[in-house]
Formats: sequence, structure tokens, C-alpha cells
Amino acid sequence: MVDWEPRTKLGRLVLEGKITSMSEALKQKLPLKEPEIVDILLPELEDEVIDVRMVQRMTDSGRRPRFAVVAAIGNKDGFVGIGKAKGKEVGPTIRKAIDDAKIHMIEIKRGCGSWECGCGAPHSLPVEVTGKSGSVEVTLKPAPRGVGVATGPTAKILLELAGIKDVWAFTSGHTRTTLNYAYAVFDALKSLSRMRLPVNEEALGIVSGTIGEGGEE
Repeated sequence: MVDWEPRTKLGRLVLEGKITSMSEALKQKLPLKEPEIVDILLPELEDEVIDVRMVQRMTDSGRRPRFAVVAAIGNKDGFVGIGKAKGKEVGPTIRKAIDDAKIHMIEIKRGCGSWECGCGAPHSLPVEVTGKSGSVEVTLKPAPRGVGVATGPTAKILLELAGIKDVWAFTSGHTRTTLNYAYAVFDALKSLSRMRLPVNEEALGIVSGTIGEGGEE
């Protein structure tokens, strides 16, 4: 158990055992402000540093270097988050970015939206989605089994942490701007978490959040 004194209602509900899953926590519509909530509900999280940059700020005493970090987290099974932070030292700033990613955790939907496949397993996206950040626009399209995550390395980190195994991605804008590229992908994934289909999602093999081992068989 995480040694922690919750400061929010959601935190108290989790610590008291009244909320036992991340899906349930997000459905409460209560603000997710404490990374410890995610530590308890998703203990098997993996994290990846997407970008580390040194930025300089001019002060009266001269230039002071600081570090800007973008990090992503996910359980590779329906939950993913992205965060950013700035600080004087790389190590603590990375930890701050990971904590920021935890409080921006989302639950996504997966399915087999590819007409070329139609296997009914949740290995890809159920529908095409688009996300935007700054000048960067990213479109994610369902792909048949075996294609893999066909995209650049920044998007690949987020998609794999979310548990998406097959997808095509198309981008426009200044994709060399790693921050905007990453957040555009995340914005597209957020569309999956918000979407409501006018059909029976279970009948189409669409699942939300964690599937667990063997869930695609």
C-alpha cells in the first residue's frame, strides 16, 4: 500500500477501498489531482521519457539553464497519460513529468475498425480519430492485424503504452516539434475516450480500458 495521506475526495475513496479500479475512478467525474491514486489502481504502469530539452532563462545574474521534460505513462492495456515539467535537474524533472502524466491519465477504447481485417478483437482502433496540438495534426486509422504501429517514434511510444497493437498514423504540420506531436497524438486518443457510438459496442468487440491477459483471444 502506498504510504500517503489523501487530500481529495477521490483520494480518500481510493484509500478506503471504495474505488478499486482506474475505470471506476475516472467515471466519478472527480478531479484526479494526486498521482498516488494511479500508483494504487494501476501498479503495473510503465513510463517513457519522450523528450528532454535544455532551456535557458535570462536573469539579472546571467543565463540560468533549466530542463524541459515530456514523459508518457501507460499500462499497455487501455490506459495512457502524458505530462510535462520544467526544473533545474534532469532526474527530479523527469519524476515531476511522470507525476503530471499520472494526473492526466485517460481510458481509451479499442476494437477492430479495419474493413480489411474484421477479426473482432480489440487490437486496433474502433474508428478513425484525429487530434491536434499547435500546428501539428495527427490522424489515427484502424489497421489489420500484423501491420504493427506504423508511425514515427514519438507517436509509437504513446500508442504502445496505450495498448494499441496495429494502427496507421498520418501527420501534417511541424512534426519535428516533439511536444506538439506528442500532444496531438494524445488528443486523438482522448477522442477515443469521449466517443459514443450509436450501436452496441460489445457486439462490435469494442472494449474500454483494461482487457487483461488473453483478452484478445
